[in-house]
Amino acid sequence: MINFDELRVKEVFAGYTQKYNPEDPKIALKIDHTYRVSEICREIATSIVGDIANPEAVDFIELAWLSGMLHDIGRFEQVRLYNTFMDIESVDHAEFGADILFKDNKMIKEFLDTREWDNILEIAIRNHNKFRVQDGLDEKTLSICNILRDADKVDILRVNVETPFTDIYNTTEEILYTSSVSPEVLAQIRNHQTVTREVRKTPVDHLMGHIALMFELVYPKSREIAKRQGYLEKLFAFQTRNPQTREALEIARCELAKEWEA
Repeated sequence: MINFDELRVKEVFAGYTQKYNPEDPKIALKIDHTYRVSEICREIATSIVGDIANPEAVDFIELAWLSGMLHDIGRFEQVRLYNTFMDIESVDHAEFGADILFKDNKMIKEFLDTREWDNILEIAIRNHNKFRVQDGLDEKTLSICNILRDADKVDILRVNVETPFTDIYNTTEEILYTSSVSPEVLAQIRNHQTVTREVRKTPVDHLMGHIALMFELVYPKSREIAKRQGYLEKLFAFQTRNPQTREALEIARCELAKEWEA
């Protein structure tokens, strides 16, 4: 069983993020997101390990929680350098964060003393925002990757509801509420898949892409949490002034219902 201190992790994380002005809405958003994702990771991991009295199960749950705490470390430097969360306009925040933790100064050493989890954590962080998880992973590593990806997707729904869309998508309300959904985005939604970055052309395409994340949740507990929180329904109720977008939202609702009922 790994000697692991959650309080230490939180203190190191708080000290690191303090350098980036926690009063900045973008920074505050990612701090809150980090804590929420880590707790969702814990809930999902607990749902799949069975006997949590088993030391290996405890380690697995703590590893999942830690992946949530570390997954968006790259976001803070991204905001400082580029003032955006849009990877396509700046850097891949997952790769950026993994480099901060495991490459240059090996910041991971500040969070925990053991190096036993480094490889799994690095793979999970690098893969958390990718369209598909890399091939050839062992069962434990793949599970941590999937738990983190599910938890991140579930909390992204909350972020989209509680944060002004104009802050997330770097656009004006007029453009967002009148823009239409690109045909390629709607085609991928009809195909029950995550929307790829390359086909997103309009601001509302990004909103549809966040809804589409729900098609590929891996664990039943993840779907349960998404339903319980209620943010998905609020996204479906997005008050677009564009009839085509309104129709696309209804199509997405119907297609997701088919997927979750299958």
